[in-house]
Amino acid sequence: MDMAEIRHELDNTAERLADFRGSLDVDQRKTRIAELEEQMTEPGFWENQDTAQKVIDEVNGLKGLVHTLEAHEETHENLEVSYELVKEEDDEELREDLEKDVQQLTKDLNQFELNILLSEPYDKNNAILELHPGAGGTESQDWASMLLRMYTRWAEKKGFSVSTMDYLPGEEAGVKSVTLLIKGHNAYGYLKAEKGVHRLVRISPFDSSGRRHTSFVSCEIMPEFNNEIEIDVRTEDLKIDTYRSSGAGGQHVNTTDSAVRITHTPTNTVVTCQSERSQIKNREQAMKMLKSKLYQLEIERQQEQLDDIRGEQKEIGWGSQIRSYVFHPYAMVKDHRTNTEVGNTQGVMDGDLDKFINSYLRSKMDA
Repeated sequence: MDMAEIRHELDNTAERLADFRGSLDVDQRKTRIAELEEQMTEPGFWENQDTAQKVIDEVNGLKGLVHTLEAHEETHENLEVSYELVKEEDDEELREDLEKDVQQLTKDLNQFELNILLSEPYDKNNAILELHPGAGGTESQDWASMLLRMYTRWAEKKGFSVSTMDYLPGEEAGVKSVTLLIKGHNAYGYLKAEKGVHRLVRISPFDSSGRRHTSFVSCEIMPEFNNEIEIDVRTEDLKIDTYRSSGAGGQHVNTTDSAVRITHTPTNTVVTCQSERSQIKNREQAMKMLKSKLYQLEIERQQEQLDDIRGEQKEIGWGSQIRSYVFHPYAMVKDHRTNTEVGNTQGVMDGDLDKFINSYLRSKMDA
């Protein structure tokens, strides 16, 4: 960067910091911090451990955003002083140091922006990811297995853990359905960007004539809940079945008779879990999954906006996709919500999804 470019970057940084301060309403957040800290000094605060922890978590979250913003503002002020010094001294080494510091602040602000975007309720939770192939038999089921690999790779790169809660293999190849539990801080916050229908265009490896095929898979994302929410599930509304696991052996799930399927008859909501050898543990996990789904249904009913939690789940086919993966006649992955495009299709299939996820999160903030 020359000095003019550094000046432009500093001005841009100042605008971003002002926007952050305005959107965060820092004064209101400081008031809320003071209120919560006052609660923490009251007698009996620790009598209810769950409530106390929620207060502490909220305080820490608010302080983290406010203090980080103020630290970035202080850094920017110092860089402005350094800029004036470099102008006067005309020292190349100082200019290079200034350039590095300005670039670092830009990177820090990008990360800070993502932290703001991931500050909604339950963003910090683990995520439950389900893949359901559309029409097309083996083609769509193979596409589902490719997406399974893609999300597993992405999670591993993030340092998240992945466990298979349910796995139903296809007759010839791929999977008929799969449910993953992805554990890690902000797993749901990131993965909520992936809710919707994913479309693949390629030369089919299953077509001896070498024709081009289009396949669709629906991806559903839910936050995993433990005790954060109260969902009243009546025993008489549940149909509970046990069966032998049907997965691909030890690679995915166990093969004992401990698999559990729970159907909530009033809503016809079905969850299955076969990841544990204990039927009791599978039932416990399935109940968590059921409560997550029922919570989403209630939110959707109240807000009348299907895309708030699950995304708009239309028919798994033409015109409903959020993203297209084209392998032939050209290589391109395009997100239709943000128009973000990537030409390195292999990189995407290897889990390089952050460009799409970050673009989606930023588009929601600008909306």
